[in-house]
Amino acid sequence: MKILTFDTEEWYIEKSFKGGRKERYCQYDELLEWILHTLEKNDIKATFFCVGQLAVEFPEVVKKIADKGHEIGSHSNRHLWINKMIRQEFEEDTYIAIQKIENLIGQKVKSFRAPAFSIGKDNDWAFEVLAENGIKYDCSVFPANRDFGGFPQFTSSVPSLLKKGDYTLNEFPICPATLLGKNVPFSGGGYFRLVPLWLQKKFVNDMNYVMFYFHINDLINQNSKLMTRREFEEYYKEPGTLKNRITRYVKANIGKGGALNKLDTLLGNYSFCNVQQAAESIDWNKQPLIEL
Repeated sequence: MKILTFDTEEWYIEKSFKGGRKERYCQYDELLEWILHTLEKNDIKATFFCVGQLAVEFPEVVKKIADKGHEIGSHSNRHLWINKMIRQEFEEDTYIAIQKIENLIGQKVKSFRAPAFSIGKDNDWAFEVLAENGIKYDCSVFPANRDFGGFPQFTSSVPSLLKKGDYTLNEFPICPATLLGKNVPFSGGGYFRLVPLWLQKKFVNDMNYVMFYFHINDLINQNSKLMTRREFEEYYKEPGTLKNRITRYVKANIGKGGALNKLDTLLGNYSFCNVQQAAESIDWNKQPLIEL
C-alpha cells in the first residue's frame, strides 16, 4: 500500500507571512498544475491536506484540487503548531477549518494531518478533539523524535487503530524504513530530498506500507531566504536566534534541486492511492490497537 499526500498551505503562508509576492503565487500555481496533470496522467488520486484559511482566501486553489477528484483533508485552520496550543484553541481551530473546507467543496472532511506532525505524548488530547469533529482518519503521528513534534512512544509504524478516551481513530503514521538496524525517515520533506532515488526505490520495494508527504514549496528549485528574527518568531513561535534561523534555513532548502524529478519518477513507476481509498481497503480488525 502506497499512499500519496500533499500538505497544502503555501498560498496562505505567502500572504500572511511573506508579503504576498505575485511571483511566488505564480510558482505555486504552475507547480500545482503540474502535480494535478501528472497525477491524472498516471491515474492517481492523492489526499491534499489544506489549511482552512486557504479555502477562505484562495478558494480557487482548493476547488481546483477537489474538482479533479482528489480527497481534501484538513491541515488545521491557520497552520499553527498544535504542541504550542491549549486544547480550547485547538478545538476552535479544528472546527473552523473543517467548516470552511466543507462549505467550499460540499463534501465531508474525514482526514487530518497536524502541521509539522505536532501531536505527541504531551498533547494526545488532540485525537479526542479530532474525533469530536468528525475526523475518521488521522495522519499526524511521526513515530520518532523530530522538530515541533514527533511521537517516539507510538509503537506502530503501520495503519493502526488509535484509542484515546472514548474515541477510536484510524491512524496512518509516517513509516520509517530500516537501514543498518536504524529507523530512517525517507518519505517526505527534507528526508525525501536527501535520500537518493535508488534508495527511495529500495525502501518502497521492501515495505508493505508507505505514506509519502510533500509540500509544494519543497518541490520548487529555488531556495527561500533566511528569515529575519521577527519573521522567524512570528511564524515558529520560538526564539529567532541566528543559530535557529540558519538551522531552519538549511532544513528547508537542502536537496531541493532534484526533488521534483524524483517525485515524477516515483509517480510513473508505482501505483498510489489516497488516504480514504487506503482506509476503505483495510481490514481494521487485523490492524494493531494502540491505546493512549
